[in-house]
Formats: sequence, structure tokens, C-alpha cells
Amino acid sequence: MWIKICGLTEPALARDVAACGPDAIGLNFFERSPRCISLERAEQIVAELPDAVEPIGLFVNHPAAVILQHARALGLQTVQLHGDEPAAVAAELEQAGLQIIRAFRVGDEGLTTVAADLAELQSLGVELHACLIDARVAGSYGGTGHRAPWETLAAGWQCRWPPLILAGGLRPENVAAAIAAVGPWGVDTASGVEAAPGQQDLNAVRAFIQAARQS
Repeated sequence: MWIKICGLTEPALARDVAACGPDAIGLNFFERSPRCISLERAEQIVAELPDAVEPIGLFVNHPAAVILQHARALGLQTVQLHGDEPAAVAAELEQAGLQIIRAFRVGDEGLTTVAADLAELQSLGVELHACLIDARVAGSYGGTGHRAPWETLAAGWQCRWPPLILAGGLRPENVAAAIAAVGPWGVDTASGVEAAPGQQDLNAVRAFIQAARQS
């Protein structure tokens, strides 16, 4: 089970989180997020990570040029598009050599929008690294702690689609149940392992990773 701990803001804490054994950590560059960090702070965090833990940049409606600038400065291989970016942005980033995780916020409307967006990406020749599914919350791009619709994903995710990363309200107490219900390729959490936004609770991080790995 692939595991990402998202929203790290402190270099020393990032080192301790990495020691807990996730596969990746998330660096949030969305200005309106309480977890947003500067490029300079991100460089300090990346410097603390072992080779086994991949840093992934999270962007919301940033221009492709800005994403590429950050990726090159940080040596990122993978970026997460978490806004309403057009398919052409993903195509440009992939052509520049980046792996793309495309985030979708899913609610009562189901997977209709996901299917349409994936078809458009495919028409441009984009091969996504993965899709991340978060809960749809009005006025928010994620990190709300609300649960994604597990039942909808379990019933409707297509095997021909990219690997599914489940996010949205995942905590140490429910991640095993989420994995059992949805069967994702990976899981992602931010608020579920925090003492405060951007401040990870290491006990919660360890418990989350252990529960996910044993599922």
C-alpha cells in the first residue's frame, strides 16, 4: 500500500515523519491553504528526506511555468494537480518529464466528471501516474477532513483507469476500513494525522502507516 503524508511545513518534523516510513510526503503550494509553504521552506524540507521518501508538490491552478520552476528547483519527479487545471496543463507538464497525480473532488454527482476528464486527458496522450480522490466540499480544494464517497468509488472505479489514491478524512482509526471498502492503490492524509494544520502528530503518523500497511 502506497502512503503519502501531506502538508508538511517544518523541516525537522519532516525528518521525523519520514522516519515513520511513508512512501511520499506532500509539499503544499496553494496560497490559501494553512499548510502552504514557500519554495525556500520546501527546499529545507526536501533536504531532510531520505531517498526512500519521495517529495511531491501539490499545486492548485498554478501556471505550468510556475509548477515547472518549483519542480526543477526541488528535483521533483511527481506533481499533484489539485485544482481545476485544464488537461493541456497536465500534457505540458508530462511532456516536460514530470509524473502527474490528478486530484478529483467527488460528491453526490458520482464519477461522471472523473470519467469525462480522464477521457480528455487520454485524448491528449496523457498517462497519469495516479488519480487522487478527495471529498467534494463547496468552496474548498481539499484538506477538509471530510470523507470521500467510499461506496461510489468501490462500485464505479474502472480497472482501465489510473491507480486510485484515496484521500478525504482518512485517520488511523478508519484507514483500514477505507482500504477494505475501496481497495485503492494508495492512501493520502493530511488533517487525519495533525495536531494542527501543518503540524503532524508523530504518534498518529505511525499509527496511520501501521494500519494502512497491515490492511
